[in-house]
Formats: sequence, C-alpha cells, structure tokens
Amino acid sequence: MTSEERAQSGHAASGEGPRSPYRGRFAPSPSGPLHFGSLVAALGSYLDARANNGQWLLRIEDVDQPRTVRGAADHIRRTLERFGFAWDGEVLVQSRRLDFYHAALVRLQLDGDVYPCACSRREIASHSPPRSVDGALVYPGTCRAGLVGGRAARAWRLRLPDQVVAFDDRVQGPMQQNLQRAVGDIILLRADGQYAYQLAVVADDAAQGVNAVVRGVDLLDSTPRQIWLQRRLGLPTPTYAHLPVVTNAAGEKLSKQTRASAVDPAAGSALLSAALHFLGHPVPAEISAGPLGDFWRWAIASWSIDRVPALRGVCPG
Repeated sequence: MTSEERAQSGHAASGEGPRSPYRGRFAPSPSGPLHFGSLVAALGSYLDARANNGQWLLRIEDVDQPRTVRGAADHIRRTLERFGFAWDGEVLVQSRRLDFYHAALVRLQLDGDVYPCACSRREIASHSPPRSVDGALVYPGTCRAGLVGGRAARAWRLRLPDQVVAFDDRVQGPMQQNLQRAVGDIILLRADGQYAYQLAVVADDAAQGVNAVVRGVDLLDSTPRQIWLQRRLGLPTPTYAHLPVVTNAAGEKLSKQTRASAVDPAAGSALLSAALHFLGHPVPAEISAGPLGDFWRWAIASWSIDRVPALRGVCPG
C-alpha cells in the first residue's frame, strides 16, 4: 500500500519498522514504585532504541495529579539508574507543561474538533450505553449539538468519527478500530480541571520528536484515538510496538492497583534477564549471573522485536 493509499484509507504505517534517526521513550506514571511489569516495558523500549542506534528519553507522566504519589517520580528515576538505564537529555515532567496542553486544546476548539460537555457519569450511565474497548461507557453524544438548557460545561470532548482507523503494530500486527463505536467522543479536559492522558501523550511525543513508541499492550486500544488526535493537530504519527503485559495468577495486569511489589535493583542482571526472557529472549546463565555491563552489551546485541510474543498478557511461570 502506498503512502497516498494509506492516507485515503485512514491506515497508519506503524508496522514498517523503526525510523532513522530513531527516537524512543519510556513514560511511567508516578503512582507508585517501579514494579516488574514497568521494568519489562522500560527494558523493551530501551533495547529497541539502543539496538537501532537511537535515543531513549524519559518522561514522567504525572498529568493526572490525583493519582500521583509524592516521591514516586524520584524513586523511579533512581531505580532505573541503579539498573543501568541511561536516558538522553533532560527528564520531561508533564505537570510542568499544562500551558502546552492548553494551547493544544485551544487549537482544537478553534478548529471545531472539541465541544463542551455538561454530562455527569450518572447521566451518561442512565442512557445505558455500551462499554468501550477499555471498559468505560461509550459517550452517547448528548452534548454534541450543544449544551441543553443553558447548562454549564463540565468538560471538553473530542469528536471521534464513525470511521475505522487502522495501523500496523510492530509486535501485535494489523489493528483497526471504529472510533465512534468502540470509544465514543473522549474527554480531553476533565471536570476537575485535569488534562487527559490522551491529549498530553500526543502533544508530548510530537514536542519531543518521538517517532518510535514501544509500550505495554494495555495501551493498544488507545492508539487509534491518539492517531486521530495527531491528525487533527497536524502532528506526525510514530511507529508503534505494544509489548505483552505481565499478569498475575488471576489474569490481572501487574500494577500498583493490583498491589504489585517494587523491583529491587540489587537483583541486577538476574531480574533484567527475567524481564528479557519474558520478552522472548532467553539469557545465557553466565550473562544472567554476571555484571550489569555484560548484560547490557549482550542484550543490545541480541535484541530483535520479531522475537517478542504477540500476546496481550503473560503470567510468568
């Protein structure tokens, strides 16, 4: 398919391999310490960048302030450093960039891509809408034509079309999603004044020149709406690679919410080797038991994203 054909079909060419010069990132949310699932995502993104002679950036995604735990960002940075991760440039912190997100929202307002919404969650639920791909309720479009009865706006929503957005994921393969049916119009500025993750991540990736995103598959279903938002803002679309997430015995994603324990950097090469094995790269015993420097040299030289399993989640044995 040519680039012109892709543009006409709504297909994003994310599966064509990393671009040169490669610029990737790891963007943890500081809602708690780094756990094994986060370490897997950090390792996959880091190795893909370094194996492609690229840059690897660190971004702290604390735009959702109510979920931010004090001191967690510093703890994550120290943990990464002790494991031997080395990022390029300064660490970007989302909570310091609210004016930047405001400017992006204003542009969308001027272009008519967003609209004010007065609906509460209870009002949305009263319409008995279907569940979206990520578990929320699909917005029924109540305020699309304007606020009713002089009600005050609670939030701002992005208009999502009844259209399929398709892209090729470097791990998971061809993906497609009808935005209006699978998600419905999404919030970009919440009722509590917090900017939504979807707006912040799109704006920041473009501002940092990120052209290769490697992250957990829990964000796979968010990618089509991010691609649409990139188009509406006139921003480039990175390549995407979504790694399987680590699950517990109950099949739940390993996270702070499921009480995942913090990783211990003292475990060094052994724990990094376990994370790399999870990503389809068994590590020789002498590397797993050796110094960090030997692990990193072996891992970068051995990395191939083609070996990462195209699965949604895996529970370590």
